[in-house]
Amino acid sequence: MTKYARLQADAAPDPASAPAKHTRTHSRYYAFLSYSHRDRELADWLFRELEKFRVPKSIAGRLTENGVVPRRLTPIFRDEQELAAAHDLGEEIRSALSSSHFLIVLCSPNSAKSHWTNAEIETFKRTHSEANVLAAIASGEPFASEMPERHEEECFPPALRQKFDRRGRPTGKRAEPLAADLRGNDEVRRLGFLKLVAGMLGVGLDDLVQRATTRRHRQMAWLAAASLGGMAVTSTLAVTAIQGRDAARDQRREAEGLVAYMVGDLKDKLEPIGKLDALDGVASRVLAYYSKQDASELSDAALIQRSRALSITAQVAYLRGRYEQARALYRQALAGTEEAVRRTPDDPQPIFEQAQNAFWLGEIARMDGQADAAIEYYRQYKQLADRLVQLAPDNLKWRMEALYGAEDLGISLYNKRRYDQALAQFQGALSPMQNLMALDPANGTYRVEMAKLMGWLADSNRALGRLNEAIATRTREIAFLNEALARSPSDVGLLEQVIYAHQGLGNLLVLHGQAAEGIAEFRLAVANADHLLPVEPTNALWKGAAATAHLELAKALLATHDRAAAEHETGAACALVAALGGASDRRQSGCLAMQARLALDAGDGAEAAALARQALSAARHFHAEDPNKDKFYLAGLYRLTGDALQRSGDRGGAMSAWASALAILPADVPELSTEIDEHALILERLGRAEEARPLKSALKNMGYTRPA
Repeated sequence: MTKYARLQADAAPDPASAPAKHTRTHSRYYAFLSYSHRDRELADWLFRELEKFRVPKSIAGRLTENGVVPRRLTPIFRDEQELAAAHDLGEEIRSALSSSHFLIVLCSPNSAKSHWTNAEIETFKRTHSEANVLAAIASGEPFASEMPERHEEECFPPALRQKFDRRGRPTGKRAEPLAADLRGNDEVRRLGFLKLVAGMLGVGLDDLVQRATTRRHRQMAWLAAASLGGMAVTSTLAVTAIQGRDAARDQRREAEGLVAYMVGDLKDKLEPIGKLDALDGVASRVLAYYSKQDASELSDAALIQRSRALSITAQVAYLRGRYEQARALYRQALAGTEEAVRRTPDDPQPIFEQAQNAFWLGEIARMDGQADAAIEYYRQYKQLADRLVQLAPDNLKWRMEALYGAEDLGISLYNKRRYDQALAQFQGALSPMQNLMALDPANGTYRVEMAKLMGWLADSNRALGRLNEAIATRTREIAFLNEALARSPSDVGLLEQVIYAHQGLGNLLVLHGQAAEGIAEFRLAVANADHLLPVEPTNALWKGAAATAHLELAKALLATHDRAAAEHETGAACALVAALGGASDRRQSGCLAMQARLALDAGDGAEAAALARQALSAARHFHAEDPNKDKFYLAGLYRLTGDALQRSGDRGGAMSAWASALAILPADVPELSTEIDEHALILERLGRAEEARPLKSALKNMGYTRPA
């Protein structure tokens, strides 16, 4: 598929929305705790934890963006009185807010509806930076008010949900405060508390968790020494053993809490920015932790986290083009999730993890030309996705998984050249996808998948000879992607899809006889690819997409007789292909074929024939997900070889090459417009113009124009 629109030039920063650093003013209170008095029980717990927390000595005194790290987080201000009878916040509250360094908002549906909590946030934001406001989620769901029929779940007060400018005025722009999740068991609550503290201190969560773990080690060492001193007393030994066991259990819980953060929140933050080294580093640390433990004794949660880390490592290998390594890692992850599903067959999370591993194994099989294996993995994925929806019909994430399964089925049908069925499958997924987007418009995953679905609709229409419908769909896809990128300009999933969308539209326009417009789209695809590559230079998929965009532009330029520009684009493409490695890759063959076309255009038949033969040799080792696609591609290379031999004066060799081209064409299969044209060209080369005539007539009815 193809991607879309030119990226906006860097604009001057908006002072109202520019990220602000923490401001260190003269503060009487370290933090002001704002909450609804209906949440008093949790507020009491949070207040006690903040007051008694001692900053590790190794961190205290460190200089961070938030200033010098203190030894204690005291004093903490909290309002003990109900404000319902008051007309405003009162002087004491205003004074406390103005002299507090941080504002901590205990967020729940109660606080979201509290006039006083909202007023405290507004008052604080008028004199402090946005970055000094932290959210502790007690219950409900952030930004649920933006989702239809979920307004009652909103836990962020209105003032927390929007940014204020430097003059303390609301801007209407969405704010994303640092949020710590306190929903869940004691372990989750403790990790959320440490995240809150880390945000105020300006240190990494890892620092605090590691220090806490170190402290546990010291406690265990002290307990061991105490047990030796009281060895004679059996009761003392028993007490010490129990304490040691509890300390070890706490240590393990805390370590696994960090692991959960690394394969959860941290991974989700790293993934959209496309940094493979960072993702790989996270997964490697997790796997190193689990390598020291007996896999058979891992808890259910630990088993899932280990499998998730394997999946992340496999994903990085996949993106770097190391498909065999990725396949082996995904299989290990699959074995782990299979065991997790066996232990808890009705728990959605293990089923979800199992589905992801099955999907990616299907993707790798598809790319490797193993169509039957791919379909088996896709079928397993669809069954697991349907099981998730069965367990929780209202879960939007599970419904999205079912849509993925439907889309994969459409792709399988497309690769089997059952284009009308594939189109129906994609059209059937369109309305549910639009419904999900309406429920959660800010969801970046939904936007990327919507663009992909539109791309497949365009490709299916093109395959059925409906060029006008395909052009219209690609145009809508590009407009959609432009709007999505305006919201999330650094989302690499959207940026990648932009390349495919522009390239797809460029191909359609060239085939429709609009060469200049098609070249303009190819240039946008190239510009976006060149913009994306520096984000992660080791991403093989992005390099491949960029190389293809340059090659398609080169072909279009050569067709319009702009030889110099075509040579330049071919050079750029071939440099990227060389960096990818793997002489058997289709793009290596495409690069050689383009060089052959350039040599042929320059009148050097012998050089063109030699390059075309090299392209043929490279292509024979590559297997696409559609075997018939391979045959049409090889036929085109044989025809190009014959053209080159004809130019060099070898008429017999040319006829032999063209005959080989005709012989390799698959029989009785639906042909794409470009394949129909290739078929007609081969027949014309062999002097069988009458047989080519109905093919050319069919192309004319489609609105197809052969590039020069």
